[in-house]
Amino acid sequence: MVASTLPVEYIRALVPEIGLLVLAGVVLGWDLFASTTSRQRWLGWVVAAGSLGIVVLSLLFAVPAPSPRLLWGGVLRLDEVGFVFRMLFLAGVGLTALFAMQVKALSGKGEFFALLLFSGLGFSLMASAADMVMLFLAIETASIPLYVLAGFYLRDVRSAEAGLKYVLFGAVASATLLYGLSLLYGMSGTTRLYDLDAALYQAQAPLEMVIVALILVLVGFGFKVAAVPFHFWAPDVYEGAPTPVTGYLSTASKAAGFAVLLRFLISVFAEQTAFWTLLIGILATASMLVGNYLALVQSNAKRLLAYSSIAHAGYILIGVAAGTPLGATGAVYYLIAYLVTNLAAFAILTVVEQAVGSSDLKALEGLQQRSAPLALAMLAALLSLGGIPPFAGFIAKLLVFGSAIEAGQIWLAFVGVFNSIIALYYYLVMLKTIYRFTPGVEPISGLRPAWRLALGICVAGIVLVGVWIAPWYTWAGSVARVLWVY
Repeated sequence: MVASTLPVEYIRALVPEIGLLVLAGVVLGWDLFASTTSRQRWLGWVVAAGSLGIVVLSLLFAVPAPSPRLLWGGVLRLDEVGFVFRMLFLAGVGLTALFAMQVKALSGKGEFFALLLFSGLGFSLMASAADMVMLFLAIETASIPLYVLAGFYLRDVRSAEAGLKYVLFGAVASATLLYGLSLLYGMSGTTRLYDLDAALYQAQAPLEMVIVALILVLVGFGFKVAAVPFHFWAPDVYEGAPTPVTGYLSTASKAAGFAVLLRFLISVFAEQTAFWTLLIGILATASMLVGNYLALVQSNAKRLLAYSSIAHAGYILIGVAAGTPLGATGAVYYLIAYLVTNLAAFAILTVVEQAVGSSDLKALEGLQQRSAPLALAMLAALLSLGGIPPFAGFIAKLLVFGSAIEAGQIWLAFVGVFNSIIALYYYLVMLKTIYRFTPGVEPISGLRPAWRLALGICVAGIVLVGVWIAPWYTWAGSVARVLWVY
C-alpha cells in the first residue's frame, strides 16, 4: 500500500517544477518551428498561460498537508513555506513574460522565455530545499539563467557590463556560501537542514566556527537579497539589464533569497538566535540608510529604484531580525506586496524608455500628459513603495515595524520609520516630475494588450493587498507557522 502511494505523492509534490520544465520545453519547441511573427505574438502568452495553469494544478494537487513532510530522500520539504513562495515565483514569471512582450528585442526570443522559466524552476527548488546540497544546486540553477538574462542585449555595452558584473559578484558570493556550507557539514556530518542544529550540538562544534559559518552563509544570502554591504552589483546590473528583467530580479530573485534565509536561520542556527537577530538588525539598518541616502542623489530612474530596492531589503530584514512568527509573517507579506508594486514600476519605465529613449528621471517629465492612466499607475506604485495607505506597502511596513516592537527592538522600528520618511522624499520627487507640465510631449502609444493586462493585474494587486488584507495575511501567517516546525 505504501509503495503504491509514495511515488504519486512524490510526483504531486513536484507539480510546479515539472510544469515549469514542460513549459520550457514547449517554449523552445515553439521557438524552433514557429515563424518570427508567431513567436512575437504568442510566446509571452504561452508562458503566462502556462504559469497560470501550473498555479491551478498546484492548488489542485500540490497543496501541502498541515504537517510538513520530507520527500525525495529528505532533500525537499513539502510545507507552506515552499508552496506560498512557489506561487509567488510563478506569478513573477507570468507577469514578467507579459511585460517582456512590449519589448521587440525580447518578445520573439524563445531562449529569453526559456531562461525565465529555468530561473523560476531554480527559485522553486530553493524555497523547498531541505538539504544543503539541494539548496546549492537550486541556487545555481536559478542564478545561471539570471546572469544570461542580465546581459541579454548582446550589442548593448551596459547590458553586457551588467551581465559580467553579475557573474563576477555571483561567483564570489556562491563560493563564499559554499565555504560556509562545507564548514557546517564538516562540523555536523550531515547536510540535512533540519538535522544540523542538533548535530552541531551533539558534536560540540566550537561556537567560534559556527559563527564563522553563519557569517559566510549570510554573505551568500545577502548577495541574493541585495543587502548592504553585499549590494554593489545591484545598481549597475539593474540599470544595464533589460527593464523587464530588472523588475524580475528585484522581486522574484529577492523573494527566493528571503525564502532561503528565513528557513536556514530558523532551522540551522536556532541556538544562535540572539546573535543572528542582532546581526540581521545591523544589516537592515545599513541597507535602509545606504539605499535611501544614495537614492536621493540619483538622476537615473532605474538606478534610483535599484537603491530603493536595497532599502526595501532592509525593511524586510526588520521582519527577519525580529526572529518571531509575526516578523516572518511581515516579511512574507512585504514580499507579496513588493512583487506587484515593483513589477508595475519597472513596467512603466519600460514603455517610457521606449518612448523617450532614456531611463533618466527627466524621461518621466510630462508622463501625465503622455498617458494619464500610466501616470496614475505609477502614482499607486510609488506611494505603495513609500508606505502610504491604502496601498500594499503600508500594511507591509506596518507588519514589519510592529514585529520589531513586539520583539523589543524599538530602535530598529524607529530606524525603519525614519528611513521611510526619507524615501518618501525621492518618491515624491519622481511624482512631481511625472505630473509637471511639459510642453511639446507626444502621447505614448503602441501598448500591447499583454502589457496592459499585466499592468492592470499589478495595479489591482497593489490596491487589493493594501485593503483586502485577510487572504494575504493568512498565506503569510501559514508560512510563519511552519517555519518553527521541525
